[in-house]
Amino acid sequence: MTAGRVLGTETEFGITILNQGGFNPVAASTAVVNGYADRQSRIRWSYDEESPGSDMRGIDVEREGDFDLDTGLVNTVLTNGARLYVDHAHPEYSTPETTDPLAAALYDKAGESVMVTAVAAAQRLLGIDERMIVHKNNSDGKGNSYGAHENYLIARATPFRDIVGHLTPFFVSRQIFTGSGKVGAENGRPDVGFQITQRADFFEEEVGLETTLKRPIINTRDEPHADPGKYRRLHVIIGDATLNEVQTFLKLGTTALVLAAIEGGGLPGPVVLDDPVREVWSVSHDPTLRHRLTTNDGTRLTALDLQWSIFEDVDRFTRTTGVSAVWIQVLDEWERILTDLGRDPASTSDRLDWTAKLRLLDGYRDRDALGWDDGKIRLLDLQYHDVDPGRSLYRRLVTRGHIRRLFTDAEVERAVSDPPQDTRAYFRGACVTRYRDALVAANWDSLIFDIGEETLKRVPMMNPLRGTRGHVEKLLDSSPDAATMIRALGGNDG
Repeated sequence: MTAGRVLGTETEFGITILNQGGFNPVAASTAVVNGYADRQSRIRWSYDEESPGSDMRGIDVEREGDFDLDTGLVNTVLTNGARLYVDHAHPEYSTPETTDPLAAALYDKAGESVMVTAVAAAQRLLGIDERMIVHKNNSDGKGNSYGAHENYLIARATPFRDIVGHLTPFFVSRQIFTGSGKVGAENGRPDVGFQITQRADFFEEEVGLETTLKRPIINTRDEPHADPGKYRRLHVIIGDATLNEVQTFLKLGTTALVLAAIEGGGLPGPVVLDDPVREVWSVSHDPTLRHRLTTNDGTRLTALDLQWSIFEDVDRFTRTTGVSAVWIQVLDEWERILTDLGRDPASTSDRLDWTAKLRLLDGYRDRDALGWDDGKIRLLDLQYHDVDPGRSLYRRLVTRGHIRRLFTDAEVERAVSDPPQDTRAYFRGACVTRYRDALVAANWDSLIFDIGEETLKRVPMMNPLRGTRGHVEKLLDSSPDAATMIRALGGNDG
């Protein structure tokens, strides 16, 4: 499988400080990142190869103030190949590149552990009565939404119209197993007590380049961080930050499989929705899953019906292409979650955040006779996403055995420090570990070293599937310093 073979996530965390007058989210986020950087390496992020204005539709858009790029100073590159930095007013963790959804879900989970450590470091700088709280969620309940993005490397040759055609109905309907649940509505949408996702209310366009205003279902940013003649990087912004490991695995794995089927020409003509933007929040606002979407020919079907149709097409295509076991695991989990959602959504509370949260909040509401607009319910909604293990309601469910896991705590902690072995993230992470004093700047497709010569040395890494352990371990083991390693490379791609 080539489509979706390289994938990862980016998560912006919500942040606040209790009992601090004049709270500044940028300053707080900076304290979090710098607190963790003290344990790692203060490496400047290089924007030389980045082009956030490039559009998959073949245009280059001039941006004015929308891409508030940080200076590169509030940034750290981790030993696991990930990036931790300040994006706008949030601390953001970007996973290292991985080659399957199981690894991607593991490194996404490792980001939560990174954040716990970073918050603890930042907390030491606060006053005695002040307390920093960080949430892995997507909305502050005050009209502001922040992202949980997915990235998939896809073939440049795949027609963009095919991507839009097939992914639009898929993204609208996949919300039933990708949402993390939310109390209330925002952004002028109709009132609702509880909805499936945190992000749905904020989507206003079908296709577009924006990520913070007029958010589109299909984002067109064309910034592959790889050979642009061969690849696109599909930047998915319509999705929630998820805590449940099975759910994150499903979110990433199903999308990667759909992309593989699109690339392979294995799907029939897509279902065309009459009003996709309206259907995004309409699906989210109906936890009973009874809402019927309207297609352009007048057919009406539920999101679950649509997902079953897509699943059957993808399953048929995938099982004839000879994929590895992890992709069969995706198909099996996908089929199981659709079956259980159709039987009883509450039966998925061990695998989905939105159903786990709904069951939890319904329990409090029944016990204390609370309405959805009660302040206590809204606080519990937030507390579900708290990264602090001692406060997190999600973690409490894990401890009580109510949540199914894919990873042990020990596996997550190894992923905090060790990079994936089968992508260029291995080389990046290993260089941070071995040569951090010489490593002065980095981005996804290059590293820049100061080895004491007149000019800095740039090591390009345009191929995400090179720089793996198999490619570079012997080189690194035989190079006691960065200068030796760079001379041994002889200018070749690491």
